[in-house]
Amino acid sequence: MASYDHNHNNNHIHHHTHLNGDSFSPLSKKLKLSSSSFITHSEIQSEFSHHDSSVARINNGSFGCCPASVISAQHEWQLQYLRQPDHFYFNQLHKGILQSRTIIKQLVNAEHLDEISIVDNVSTAAAIVLQQSAWAFQEGRFQKGDVVVMLHYAYGSVKKSIEAYVVRAGGQVIEAHLPFPLSSNDEIVSEFRKALERGKADGHRVRLAVIDHVTSMPSVVIPVKELVKICREEGVDQVFVDAAHAIGCTDVDMKEIGADFYTSNLHKWFFCPPSIAFLYSRKSSPQSDLHHPVVSHEYGNGLAIESSWIGTRDYSSQLVVPAALEFVNRFEGGIEGIKKRNHDAVVEMGQMLAEAWGTHLGTPPHMCASLIMVGLPACLGIKSDSDAMKLRTHLRDNLGVEVPIYYRPPQDGEVGCVTGYARISHQVYNKVDDYYKFRDAVNKLVREGLQLLVVKEVLLNRMNKSDGSVVASESG
Repeated sequence: MASYDHNHNNNHIHHHTHLNGDSFSPLSKKLKLSSSSFITHSEIQSEFSHHDSSVARINNGSFGCCPASVISAQHEWQLQYLRQPDHFYFNQLHKGILQSRTIIKQLVNAEHLDEISIVDNVSTAAAIVLQQSAWAFQEGRFQKGDVVVMLHYAYGSVKKSIEAYVVRAGGQVIEAHLPFPLSSNDEIVSEFRKALERGKADGHRVRLAVIDHVTSMPSVVIPVKELVKICREEGVDQVFVDAAHAIGCTDVDMKEIGADFYTSNLHKWFFCPPSIAFLYSRKSSPQSDLHHPVVSHEYGNGLAIESSWIGTRDYSSQLVVPAALEFVNRFEGGIEGIKKRNHDAVVEMGQMLAEAWGTHLGTPPHMCASLIMVGLPACLGIKSDSDAMKLRTHLRDNLGVEVPIYYRPPQDGEVGCVTGYARISHQVYNKVDDYYKFRDAVNKLVREGLQLLVVKEVLLNRMNKSDGSVVASESG
């Protein structure tokens, strides 16, 4: 079993962990750091010195971040494999993945270790769950026309997976159309109930509900516990929570949430390198039908074992969870402290931007985690998804700002409304200057746009006057 011995600048921490099946308890052995030993600002900057310093990187939500100490741990795993692959496979790989699974189990408060499998990403987890639903249609356990309910905000690749697995097998999809901006969880609950009612019309059964925990675009924290409870009351067979952003970003507790399946990436908000996610499958739910979509010689040995070997590949990202936990525990309050500080900071920066631009936030603070939606000035003229992507590209390529832009179509009767929103993130490496740079870049675009508009109007007036004088002389 490998031990981890990382140098964190001036903080030298030697953290031993031992495997003992389900009794392994890494979280009960958190690093005991005094207040003077917590990570410093300069150490944080050193951990992320590989980031491009010319870019205001306020899009942690898309790809996450990985500190240098975790990259170093990953590199050591890679070297161990390359030195002697057979030794690595037979003596280290499975133990290392077991250790990572055990840490994840405790992080998310799962009841049993065998409820936790490690997969590449949430897209893989979605394929595993939806593949099971497709087989149920094909084998006659579900009837043609039975329903999957999902949120209108569901991530695009998950929607495509539902199309590929469920619709193709004979199921139909009902979307809960959520408004945006949002002011309360009641709006979400009301629309979700309506979607379940539509799903049960004409005698159909809702076989699966796919619920986001933190939606991607627009970004909103969904009241998953309440929606899962509603699903149980309404007789929904299974509930799958797509929580790509959740772990390290908002509260995650399997026993409290109560879903049948729950998945989250560790490379977004838990400082792991890409790509690693966990898939929780509740032990009381049928697990025998869950299989990794890549079939290996471990097929039939349970999803966790199947997922731990899908052929020769780089497994190092799945082995550095102990190093990521070690990094997290260098911060005051550990992951809970990081989540709170990120939330408070992103709200503060979102409010600063909205005030600077004369706009508003897309949700109240309690409905966001470490990401928040900020309205952009209407004069930017975002009138389509294509406009949103063009603005995002211009900000990246010409103004040194990386941030996703969301297009929100105007509703019936709306005039002059905000149709463009920026999704800003906050992670430990971010500085206030990142958000000031974004603010100033948008203000520059607004000024240039208004100047261009003024120039166009002047030229148009001149042309009209010129045309008018010509007409007058000719008619005289």
